[in-house]
Amino acid sequence: LFRSTVLQDTRGIEQCAPASVARTMLKGAFLGLDFFNKECYAIVYGGSVQFQTDYKGEKKLAKKYSVRPVKDIYAKLVREGDDFREEVKDGQQTIQFIPKPFNDGPILGAFAVVLYEDGGMMYEVMTTAEIEETRKNYSKQANGQAWTKSKGEMYKKTVLRRLCKNIELDFDTIEQQQAFEDASDFDMNKEPKPEQQSPLNATIIEAEYTEITEEPVHEPEQE
Repeated sequence: LFRSTVLQDTRGIEQCAPASVARTMLKGAFLGLDFFNKECYAIVYGGSVQFQTDYKGEKKLAKKYSVRPVKDIYAKLVREGDDFREEVKDGQQTIQFIPKPFNDGPILGAFAVVLYEDGGMMYEVMTTAEIEETRKNYSKQANGQAWTKSKGEMYKKTVLRRLCKNIELDFDTIEQQQAFEDASDFDMNKEPKPEQQSPLNATIIEAEYTEITEEPVHEPEQE
């Protein structure tokens, strides 16, 4: 039943080795994530099936495995017309967010917040341009269904994953740790795509030069 669901939802899986499908199943099981509830899913990348977490799965794992107990963790989209401000109060950084009701305007960015049970908090902010740059250069499937059909969820997952880099997670096994690292949409070992050349782009010209050293001048001795 599970395999048929993955086959149905994952384009191009029929060309992939069955072993990669099995590994995807195991990674979901290691982390306790549910494919049917869309906490994780499979993609085809590099000729094999690979495991990825969804935004809901990222939240679940951060709350479960954070060394510092988490009260809540979430990500939000900031759209044109929303009131979003970063502030410093009593020496502490904080954010204020008042969304415009039923706002479906252009997305300006996204932010993620973790609230700890001890009263502390951390947050991460990314503009749309930053998210799109990361998507273009490092996404395993920059034009895959996740990005084209669920862009908002992918924006939230991207900023949440960046926040999780600052959250100390303690998994029960090495397999869980590896599965979590593999579950990112981004392959940070990919070479960034080169910028298109344009007459408007600044060009730096390096010129060869020869260093000239002056001989010291000796004053005539006084008689």
